[in-house]
Amino acid sequence: MTRLAPALRALAAAAVTLLAVTAAPTAAQAKPEPKAPGEFVSLRSVDPTIIQEMRYTTAHNFVGVPVDGYRQPVCILTRPAAKALHEAQTRLLRRGYSLKVYDCYRPQRAVDHFVRWAQDLDDEAMKAEFYPSVDKSRLFADGYIAEKSGHSRGSTVDLTLVRLPAQATRPYVPGERLAPCHAPKAERFPDNSVDMGTGYDCFDTLSHTEDPRVQGVQRANRQLLKGVLGELGFVNLAEEWWHFTYKPEPFPDTYFDFPVAHRSVAGH
Repeated sequence: MTRLAPALRALAAAAVTLLAVTAAPTAAQAKPEPKAPGEFVSLRSVDPTIIQEMRYTTAHNFVGVPVDGYRQPVCILTRPAAKALHEAQTRLLRRGYSLKVYDCYRPQRAVDHFVRWAQDLDDEAMKAEFYPSVDKSRLFADGYIAEKSGHSRGSTVDLTLVRLPAQATRPYVPGERLAPCHAPKAERFPDNSVDMGTGYDCFDTLSHTEDPRVQGVQRANRQLLKGVLGELGFVNLAEEWWHFTYKPEPFPDTYFDFPVAHRSVAGH
């Protein structure tokens, strides 16, 4: 046993060395998750009354699965954009409405997920609802999908109006029968928002804010949303009635990739 001791010690030392060499690359590769700059905040910390229905944390979106980078259903925005939404909400509450956000800051990894999905022409699981009249091969050419999004700069938000008192919106059940996003409101997926003429994320020209085919109450609802937000510095994207960017943007040229999660803005 005495003569075996040196050999056992040598074996033990070799094992420790091997473990250290094996573990070193793993430790080096484990980069810390990026966090948001201090200019970003959770919208709920600025205005807890704004309704949040963060679609990309769920399977109820045009991809059909939760989107990369959306860890928790939290709306994150630059502080000026969040404060402007708070002022818009104050004005709308007096008129019996509330804002409801569908998407806010969007990490670049989520945009990359959209691009991969758009390139897979065989995946049309959600076509019947979100792009019933558009060939998927046209999504890039028609501008519905792009490799960069203003959402990743932190001052762009997708939102709508809800008439108060707000009714509950039932959860989407994956695999359920889908209805076209441009169908009459009573036939579309039930949403507690007012009728804007199409559902959210509807890839169709009817989603253009000023489309002349959209008239009456639907047009009035779009104009109310655009008018209130426009007075506070938000610019609407003409092709999407729900899409607004606060100007001037604090980060007009930076596309962030921190995850959508409470920890990304913890302490801000």
